[in-house]
Amino acid sequence: MLGFQTLGQFIIEKQADFPYAKGELSRLLRDIGIAAKIVNREVNKAGLMDILGHAGNINVQGESQQKLDVFADEQFISALRSGGECCIVASEENEDFIPINDEAKYVVAIDPLDGSSNIDVNVAVGTIFSIYRRVSAHGACLSDVLQKGTEQVAAGYIIYGSSTMLVYTTGKGVNGFTLDPSIGEFCLSHPDLQIPKTGTIYSVNEGNYVHFPKGVKQYIKYCQVEDVSTNRPYTSRYIGSMVADLHRNLIKGGIFVYPVTSAAPNGKLRLVYECNPMAFIIEQAGGRATNGWDRILALPVTELHQRSPIFIGSEAMVKRAEAFMAEAGTLTFNDIITA
Repeated sequence: MLGFQTLGQFIIEKQADFPYAKGELSRLLRDIGIAAKIVNREVNKAGLMDILGHAGNINVQGESQQKLDVFADEQFISALRSGGECCIVASEENEDFIPINDEAKYVVAIDPLDGSSNIDVNVAVGTIFSIYRRVSAHGACLSDVLQKGTEQVAAGYIIYGSSTMLVYTTGKGVNGFTLDPSIGEFCLSHPDLQIPKTGTIYSVNEGNYVHFPKGVKQYIKYCQVEDVSTNRPYTSRYIGSMVADLHRNLIKGGIFVYPVTSAAPNGKLRLVYECNPMAFIIEQAGGRATNGWDRILALPVTELHQRSPIFIGSEAMVKRAEAFMAEAGTLTFNDIITA
């Protein structure tokens, strides 16, 4: 990998993009990268040690925690605590935010291990993170976390797959780094990532089809109709790990849909930990992210574990799905949750 630029070198080189910062954001991103290497090591040897399966706990989402969920959560919080540049960590795995350093400038929201239920069957999982500048003058406050997605200063994800990649943005485009295990460094492998304007992949859990809104059902039918001029039928690809599905679609072009359902009338994915950071990344790569009606990044954040539907990916495909939602007569998110 001689001649490759490491993540650390790249972060330092881009530090000038933040004239208000004095290196804190760079060190914060470095801390996240270090924790990612530790989690990657455990994910890669999970089948060889007692770290698979349930931890025996139920998290704040009402979901059974996996042992690796707990491990990843602990590692990222520990790295951020040791680094000293983070004032608050909000994790999907914890009911409340965790105050760390009252003097620090940055807030981190994190989903430590997205798709962890797949780890037992050796399917790609990931970490999603989001960084904000604190807004409170003193101490750690909930308002520091409940900021709109438009206020993010950085967001990224790590995918632990056939290779391990860290993809992030600071609002100046999207860059991807692949972990070279021979030197233990993330190296720039995918500079200036751009999602294709359209694609031929749609990612949705069709097992929930009967519970989907009419507009989503009609869009799925549209994807399945043969039409040479639009390269249909599209290919259905759904892994069940948002990081893995969106990473593929970022590279190849496509749409990821997790709509409201009768069982999840507010959507299932978390706005703070999943939707906002992924929306920031995809928009910076030239894509589009909405809840079916409104831009994800502009949605008010009122709860730490707030949920939202999401339509995200190639711009043309998301716009087409939104058109089906409008044509079905469901004009706003409020219409569907009060129907």
